[in-house]
Amino acid sequence: MTGKHSGTVGTLIRVVVVDHQTLVRRGIALMLRSATDIQIVGEAATSDEAVDRAVNLSPDVLLMECQLPDGGGISAIRTLRQRCPEIRVLVLSSQGDPETFGQAAAAGAIGYILKDITPENLLNAIRAAYENRTILSPTIAQQIVRQLALADANGHKESGTANQDGSTLRKHDVEVLSRVGRGLSDKEIAAQLYLSESAVKTRLRHLYRKLGLKNRAQAAVFALGKGLLDADSDH
Repeated sequence: MTGKHSGTVGTLIRVVVVDHQTLVRRGIALMLRSATDIQIVGEAATSDEAVDRAVNLSPDVLLMECQLPDGGGISAIRTLRQRCPEIRVLVLSSQGDPETFGQAAAAGAIGYILKDITPENLLNAIRAAYENRTILSPTIAQQIVRQLALADANGHKESGTANQDGSTLRKHDVEVLSRVGRGLSDKEIAAQLYLSESAVKTRLRHLYRKLGLKNRAQAAVFALGKGLLDADSDH
């Protein structure tokens, strides 16, 4: 097995692979089968097939290209978040476009990685998604930071850790957001902050409402853009 899986020993992560290119889809599936903790339970070539496979096969992770020829990739992610919220949607795309990532994150994707990723990092990204950890391609992260820096230079700078409403984030907000931005799971955040997992989930729900965020991926981008990843790095 390539890399390490930090979940329960013997756990099989059930995956459906979605890509309209047969060679690419089957190549990815073949590579994933080399890992002893990952089981390919299905494949799909269109957004409708992706939803059908997810509903009927109940995978843990849906690994999908959201730029599908039928144009329904983002809509499929949104549908799955409504119908199968327990499934983690991890986007594996050839498009390094922050706007597309933003749409995928808003629709409910837990992460966004590019097809130039190494096999080892792809396996680890699937494991991270399974553990409900946010994954973001470094290329996308860098582009988001550059866009935010450009916005600041054009007079839209927000000082400190102010949110969209202009109010300042409290210390415990930063503690949680910084760890979400680093890709930690609720369980890991709870352990570091000496909280229960339910308390962490409650704080996150509060932050989503407070900051106008829809999900964990958007919270990670917010933390990155506000420079919070290093704001609380004592642990």
